[in-house]
Amino acid sequence: MSSLTAVDKRYLDKILNMGGGSVLDFTNATFAEFFKLYNVDIHGDQFSTYGTSKAKKLRAFWEQESDALVGRVLSDMLDSYETACKLSGHQCDADLLAQSRKIITRLLGTSPPANVETVDVFLDKEFEMPSIQQLPVESTVAKLIENRLNEARLALSVKAHLSVIFLCGSALEGVLLGAARKEPQKFNQSPASPKDSNGKVKVFHEWLLAQFIDVACDIDLLKPDVKKFSHGLRDFRNYIHPYEQIVSGFTPDEHTAKVCWQVLKAALASLAGDRR
Repeated sequence: MSSLTAVDKRYLDKILNMGGGSVLDFTNATFAEFFKLYNVDIHGDQFSTYGTSKAKKLRAFWEQESDALVGRVLSDMLDSYETACKLSGHQCDADLLAQSRKIITRLLGTSPPANVETVDVFLDKEFEMPSIQQLPVESTVAKLIENRLNEARLALSVKAHLSVIFLCGSALEGVLLGAARKEPQKFNQSPASPKDSNGKVKVFHEWLLAQFIDVACDIDLLKPDVKKFSHGLRDFRNYIHPYEQIVSGFTPDEHTAKVCWQVLKAALASLAGDRR
């Protein structure tokens, strides 16, 4: 049971837009996918104590789970909120966001960072794209990965925004799979590794890109900024299907594409050992 107070919940209800039963812009499907990252079946009977809306299930989750798990989930939800505001051109509620971050800091038992990096600061950083030989990919797929990187660069230059996201997502997933196959013990033993219903770690080809990113960050192969700014990239497979894109309300623009390209460069630089 988490230690969220009634006042805490009022702040979180507000920032997560839970008044009408929704949670941010999650659909039922994307809500389930989000919680899968934490090995939680949010649509299961366990969390339907108060009803079947996403907001009611989230409130039940708050009551039933530990501070550590609730804090991790809320932290990623606030990252999603902040990134969505930025990408849509809307102004975040800075005071509400700051208060919500304080709540999460208490749940996680951590100190707030002295300087919180914004997406603009992240975009201003310089990351060199490493050579394919520096990356943990097998020779049989190296050329394919290199071709996708070149095509993503071209797509960015001609403003093919959705193509940039597809190519960046698939390239990063391929390289992280290569890293996992190179060091399977580290990936499988991470607390963030995805489990099946029996608690057994899933085989790598069943992992989602988001799960590869979370585990790679947990074992220090990737820097935290990759996870923080990867929201547009993590769900890239969903946007391949037109109806999924319509349901999610996702409309990629130049800014989204640039963030995804920057996330890819930062991740590959880390995997090549070029970021200290």
